[in-house]
Amino acid sequence: MLKAIYLFVVCLIFVSCKNESEITEQRSVFNYNELNGITSLDPAAAANFENISPVNMLFNGLVQMDDSLNVKPNIAKSYSISPNGLVYTFHLRTDVYFHDNKCFENKKGRKVLAKDFVFSFNRLYDSRVSSATTLLDKIAKNEKTGFSGIEDPNDSTLIIRLKEPFSAFLNILTMKYFSVLPYEAIDCYKQDFRRNPVGTGPFQFKMWEEGVKLVLIKNPHYFETDEKNNRLPYLDAVTVSFIKDRETAFMELLNGRFDMLSGADAFNINEVLDKEGNLRELYRKKFYLQKQTYLKTDYIGILIDEKLPIVRNSPLKLKAIRQAINYAFDRDKLIKYLRNNIGVAAHSGFIPKGMKSYNDSVVKGYDYNPDKVKKLLADAGFPGGKGLPELVLHITDNYKEQVEFIQSQLAENNIKVQISIEKTSVLRQAVSS
Repeated sequence: MLKAIYLFVVCLIFVSCKNESEITEQRSVFNYNELNGITSLDPAAAANFENISPVNMLFNGLVQMDDSLNVKPNIAKSYSISPNGLVYTFHLRTDVYFHDNKCFENKKGRKVLAKDFVFSFNRLYDSRVSSATTLLDKIAKNEKTGFSGIEDPNDSTLIIRLKEPFSAFLNILTMKYFSVLPYEAIDCYKQDFRRNPVGTGPFQFKMWEEGVKLVLIKNPHYFETDEKNNRLPYLDAVTVSFIKDRETAFMELLNGRFDMLSGADAFNINEVLDKEGNLRELYRKKFYLQKQTYLKTDYIGILIDEKLPIVRNSPLKLKAIRQAINYAFDRDKLIKYLRNNIGVAAHSGFIPKGMKSYNDSVVKGYDYNPDKVKKLLADAGFPGGKGLPELVLHITDNYKEQVEFIQSQLAENNIKVQISIEKTSVLRQAVSS
C-alpha cells in the first residue's frame, strides 16, 4: 500500500540576480547544487529525480513530453499506431549523432540507427542493470514475435509490438529509461558506463568526481533548434555540486557560486519563505523566485507481502491499521506549517493534480479524522492502541521535520512510531530489495 503524505506540485527555484552585462562577459555556465547526490548517469538507472536531471541533459529518446504533458516526437520524427493498438511504428531522424567518444572509431560519434534502440530497449530486460523491467511487460516478447517484439526493418524505422492495447505506452516511452545509447559504449565501459555516459543529448559528459562535482559541456552537434532555428543548447556548460548541508549550499548561493537551488528541500524553507510561500523581504532584492507546476507525490510506502517474515509478524499487514495511519495526521497542517504552502494535500488518492487521470470527484482519499482512527484501531484488535507494537519508519534526513510531525500526530492517536534516519543510498537499496 502506498499512502500519500502530501502532493508536491510546485517546483521552487532560487536564481541569483545578475545583470545582463555580467552574464554576457562570462561564459554561459550554469551552476547548481544537488543536495542528495547522483548515483548513476546510466538511463537504465534513472529511477529518481537526482539521476533523471543530468540523464535528461545527456540522452534522448524516441519521444518526449512538452510542458502540457503532450507526447511529442524527439529522435522519432514521426510515428503511427495500428488500428488495433498493437503495432507502433517510429520513423527516425537521420541527423542525430552520438557524442564524440573514445569508444567509437577515430573517437567520432556515429549516426543513431534503429538497431541502437533495439539494443537499448533489450538491455532494460536485465534486472541487474535496469530499474525498468516491469515497464516492458506490454511488449510482445513471445513466440509469435520471435521473442523480440522490437524490430528494425531498416536504419530509420523502429517497430514495437504489444501483447494488448495499452494507451499509456507512448507516455512510458518518454521516461529516461528509454533513451538511446550505443552498444560500443557498453562494450567499452561495461559496468563503468554509469560514470562514462555516451548519449545524444544537448550536453556531453566532461568529468564527474563523485560527491564533489559533475561537469557537462555543450554538444556542438546537437540536432534540436529553437523557434528561430538557433541550435540548442544556449549554455556552454552545466556544473553540478553535491554539498549536503543546506545552510552551506544556501551560503554558496548568496555568495554567487551557484545560480540556482531547486526544490523546497534544498534550503531552510522557514528562513527564506513566509507561510504563504513567498520570499521574505530580506531576500526579495537578491533573488528571483520562480514557481511552476511540478508533478510529484511524496508518500510513505508500506510493505504488505505476507510471505515475508517482517510482514507476517507486523500489525501493518492489517488493512485497518494502514487506514488508521492515513486518518491519523493532518496533511493540510503539514503543507501549511512545514512546507509553507508549497504543495497541495493529497486528499484524492495517489495521482498528482495535473495528470489527466486525477479526479477528485471520483477518488476520495483520506483526511484527518481521529474518530475513524479510534474505530479502526478497535476493529483491528488494538482498542485505544493497547497492545499495538511500535512501528519503525525509515527515512532520509531531508524528510525529518515532516515525519516528526506525523510521528507526533500518530502518537496523539495512540499509534507509536520510531523514526530511523538512513543514508539515501542505503535506504534506496533496502527499499528495492
